[in-house]
Amino acid sequence: MVARAEFVLQGMIMTSYFSLSNDLKTVIANRDARVGVVGLGYVGLPLSLGVYDAGFAVTGVDINDTRVEAINSGTQVLKYLAEDRISNARASGLYEASTDIRDLKDADVVLVSVPTSIDDNDKPDISPLVAAVNQLAPVVRPGACVIIESTVYPGAIREKIAPIFAQAGHSIGQNLFLAFSPEREDPGNANFNTHNIPKLVGADDPTSLDVASLFYNQVVEQVVEVSSTTVAETVKVYENSFRTVNIALANEMKSVCDALGIDVHEMIAAAATKPFGFMPFYPGPGIGGDCIPVSPVLLTARANELGASLPIVDHAIQSSREVPAGVVAKAANAAGGSLAGKKVLLIGISYKKDVGDLRRSPALDILDLVESAGATCDYHDALAPVLRAESHRSERQSVTLSDDMLASYDLAIVATDHSDTDYVSIAKHVPIIVDTRDVFRKRGIVPAGRLITA
Repeated sequence: MVARAEFVLQGMIMTSYFSLSNDLKTVIANRDARVGVVGLGYVGLPLSLGVYDAGFAVTGVDINDTRVEAINSGTQVLKYLAEDRISNARASGLYEASTDIRDLKDADVVLVSVPTSIDDNDKPDISPLVAAVNQLAPVVRPGACVIIESTVYPGAIREKIAPIFAQAGHSIGQNLFLAFSPEREDPGNANFNTHNIPKLVGADDPTSLDVASLFYNQVVEQVVEVSSTTVAETVKVYENSFRTVNIALANEMKSVCDALGIDVHEMIAAAATKPFGFMPFYPGPGIGGDCIPVSPVLLTARANELGASLPIVDHAIQSSREVPAGVVAKAANAAGGSLAGKKVLLIGISYKKDVGDLRRSPALDILDLVESAGATCDYHDALAPVLRAESHRSERQSVTLSDDMLASYDLAIVATDHSDTDYVSIAKHVPIIVDTRDVFRKRGIVPAGRLITA
């Protein structure tokens, strides 16, 4: 009798779990699911708006109360978003922001997109994600689906994140559904956005995978399922390691082409005419953002833990970190061998064209190296009007370009090729220009002084 009673009880529990997942799938399919997004930064904010665009009610949570206030007031927040994108969402009554994660207690689906990084010793730092999940786990309701979008090292969901939910009393795959879907956001890209970038989804049980895939199928054009969270984690860091390796190769080829007396950009553009087996990557001042400089380190750190190695990726990481110093060395050579006492203008301080994101920008390294060489350095970047103070760097503001101001500089370094910069005036009035983005050749602008590609 006891055995039969236990069997009946287990059957009732499994029926309950089956009912939970079916109920959740029903509200998702009907676009009635309440969606929470933890983290409203460069990834989470566009993601939350994409989910809202798909017809879901969205509550976003962020620890930055200034950002939350700005979002709730309808402010643009991210310059590459349409000016009325957030205000229109707010006006609908279906989109709101909060600083209190307890506001997600009734959410059916919760997307977690908080920043992760590496520390000064090149060790993975997923502590912001762990902290967010520790706050979420006792709040999220039974029967909900949690999808992690933050970039992590392979194995982190199984080893670090899933146990937090288990300790809070959740049974993953039964009364809580957990998946990993790495962000593929490309800030400022006019052709690809949350809706049309294929969405990778991995989970460690079939029900979680089914629920998460169903949700994303309401939001994006294509969902790509993989067999586990670890596969999805590895795909993310491999994608960015691929880019790091190829950018490093392009930057190294720049020095080879200089030695050969040929134009590296002409060479790469010609190679790109091959219709198979080649993808063009172009040199620049280094790598920036929170993806390309970070993901390869997450991958190599995990590989080393497992007794494996990725020497090509290790070399690409180190090679990329040395690029800003090479740019400054070229600038010094162009200025007669030294930058001491020179007045230098840095064109662009953000890491990417037409985006005001300063995270790990190589332009910051260039600025520091120029000043360490004894020069004074100003910058011009309309998308990043203020550069906050750090221990070794005072707070400063973007300078406004004018003919007289430009003529006062000994040298300009183009670090970021924003579309709206007045390159014609720069070409007319600055005697030496070090161009890391090939912007003058591409625009057909011939400087009055010397042009050095770097």
